Amino acid sequence: MTADPPRPAPRLGLPAHHAWLDAECRRLLAFGARSALPDGGAAYLDTAGVPDPGHGVLTWITARTTHAYSLGVLLGVPGSAPVADAALAALTGRLRDTAHGGWFHALGPDGTPDRAAGKSCYDHAFVLLAASSAALAGRPGGTGLLTDAAEVHLTRFWDDAAGRPLDTWDADFTRPDDYRGLNATMHSVEAMLAVADAVEVLDDPAGTAVGGGAAAWRDRAARAARFVVDLAAAHDGRLPEHFGPDWTPDLDFHRSRPDDPFRPYGATPGHGLEWSRLLVTVEAAMGADATLAEAAVRLFDRAVADGWDADGAAGFVYTTDWDGTPVVRQRMHWVVAEAIAAAAALHRRTGERRYADSYAAWWDYAERHLLDRTGGSWWHELDPQNVPATTVWPGKPDIYHALQATLLPRLPLAPTLARALRSGLLDPPPAADSRPESG
Repeated sequence: MTADPPRPAPRLGLPAHHAWLDAECRRLLAFGARSALPDGGAAYLDTAGVPDPGHGVLTWITARTTHAYSLGVLLGVPGSAPVADAALAALTGRLRDTAHGGWFHALGPDGTPDRAAGKSCYDHAFVLLAASSAALAGRPGGTGLLTDAAEVHLTRFWDDAAGRPLDTWDADFTRPDDYRGLNATMHSVEAMLAVADAVEVLDDPAGTAVGGGAAAWRDRAARAARFVVDLAAAHDGRLPEHFGPDWTPDLDFHRSRPDDPFRPYGATPGHGLEWSRLLVTVEAAMGADATLAEAAVRLFDRAVADGWDADGAAGFVYTTDWDGTPVVRQRMHWVVAEAIAAAAALHRRTGERRYADSYAAWWDYAERHLLDRTGGSWWHELDPQNVPATTVWPGKPDIYHALQATLLPRLPLAPTLARALRSGLLDPPPAADSRPESG
């Protein structure tokens, strides 16, 4: 009997694969460069990468663009600085509410601030992330924005008694909404870890003083993360997304609007994957914690079991019911990007081959179905037959998720992206991680 040939080495860590990731990273940065607006801000891009003025200027798009192109600056990619600076100019300028503080959700096509949407933690978490990356990339105004964004986040959104943030205020910051959400919490954790890394490196005393310093920011992130550990255990790895003011889950929220782009009904496998990666990142920042690692595995396994190939076709469904039955079967690009990042993180954390195999399978899926080699970037939404669709996400708004999927597999679990790039940690060997020294 002939023995089976040895399995090929995992794709993770191969120099040729890292070169492929680098090329894809640069392709994405080239596509998104047209988002820079002359008056400051970042445009919502259509399928060809052309700014779509009908969407106005969105704070979360502008902040994510500032973050992405600050990473481009740290990577040394030509053309990144003007895009980062154009986006940053709106965060320090016309998107700010100088009367009541914080940032408007958006400016309309005519430049009028959107006051009806109020002030959201989701938007402000991305401003905080953008400021951290811009400051570490040395962009003009980045450090000042970091100080301001940190103060707003702490005074308006962070609920220290609960150990997690409020979700939404009215436009004047006079009344918070009763709704609490896990999506804003997730991006706050991401941003707070980035702030910790930024203030630990920067010499600016005002920046380092806000919020009690790096250790305090990491502690806040860890408190919110441990809430998710408990949620994952209580709900068999399916995370409730929507809560009342006392953080009681509302499992029927938006049952009549199941495909909402930000607050869909049911469990969202993509967020289970995103939280899985973040829990591993929190552990790397704080020190070994088996409960975080175990919860990361639980979330990953549940998201894959419920979401991947769930209806007879390749891809992750958008949402499921509380028994794992698919509800919205559209395929979103960001879910695959987060699956790739989570698999890479868990492989680095555990060394288990199954994560490397999933990582390879999901990049194969992305190459076949999501990467648009003609028009650029990634299709943001596919239908259940993996045909490009616009039911939830028209166009190709920004490159945040896809760009990070090309970088996270080539970096250690800590520190966060901008600090890791600034410290020259890109493309480390695929070995067990330890947190690098400050500096």
